[in-house]
Amino acid sequence: MAKSGSTSDTVIIKKYANRRLYNTETSSYITLDHLAAMTREGRDFKVLDARTDEDITHNVLTQIIMDEETRGQTLLPVNFLRQLIALYGDSMQSMVPQYLEASMEAFRRNQQQFRSAMEGAFSGGPFAEIAKRNMAMFEAAADAFKPGSKPGAAGEPATEGGDDIAALKAQLASLQDKIDKMGK
Repeated sequence: MAKSGSTSDTVIIKKYANRRLYNTETSSYITLDHLAAMTREGRDFKVLDARTDEDITHNVLTQIIMDEETRGQTLLPVNFLRQLIALYGDSMQSMVPQYLEASMEAFRRNQQQFRSAMEGAFSGGPFAEIAKRNMAMFEAAADAFKPGSKPGAAGEPATEGGDDIAALKAQLASLQDKIDKMGK
């Protein structure tokens, strides 16, 4: 979640006894899915118990993680969860939050650097044209195996190897015909 420079950027969410969440910024009731989306967007929010004004953000974020994990979107390996549970009550427990936060921040930085490097590698220069040609050939090959497709329907890229692509398409079409006949 993005850290906010001032509390005025922080959206206040009130949680009522009936478990409903109320977004004070939009004056509307929301769900945990909305809070998950806000988190992914980098929006900073604070969840307060409507009756006591107690900050329950940690509990709500943990609930969002649990919901995601039960939907089959498992991100936390069982061994990691066991190790994390074992750290509760350990003398090193106070160091774990800072370590995990620093590790996640390093992971996010590395992820962003990797994305930037990949975008830069394919945006220009000699690799960009090769990547485009390879993608065109891959798409043509994939189209040849789609039911009801005709050879050459995807359109040939304007390259020097156009004859090679046409030959490959013809071979793929022939193989597709054989596969179709075997299936009958």
